[in-house]
Amino acid sequence: MSIWILNSVNRKFVTKTSALCASGGYYCNVCDCVVKDSINFLDHINGRKHQRNLGMSMKIERSTLTQVKQRIELNKRKLEAKKKDYDFEERLEATQEEEEKKRLEKKERRRAEKRKLEEDSIVTATDGGDDMAALMGFSGFGGSKKSS
Repeated sequence: MSIWILNSVNRKFVTKTSALCASGGYYCNVCDCVVKDSINFLDHINGRKHQRNLGMSMKIERSTLTQVKQRIELNKRKLEAKKKDYDFEERLEATQEEEEKKRLEKKERRRAEKRKLEEDSIVTATDGGDDMAALMGFSGFGGSKKSS
């Protein structure tokens, strides 16, 4: 056996007969070609051959003076519309109103939670908890120093 055969075990060889997608580099499946590095691949993607294979036309139609003027007027109108839409005072008032609503909702939620806690404490106080506490030998949890 030859040394070359022993050295080539478990190695992959790229030959002219192997598939292009199996060879090294970047493969473009639209054009069925291989490019060796990323910069050339990007050039290929933006190039005429690739764009033509995608079905895009690389021809640019010439604009007339009236078309250019119309486009400039359209862009000016869009800019003016944006300026009119943005009124600082109105936006400030709207955000203040939203903050006030949120604050009131939060306050109301806290009140509801407090009422619920008070109702729960009334229910536990009336369910005979004092009798049980007296049987166990204490009258409370140290909230006041009244003797009973």
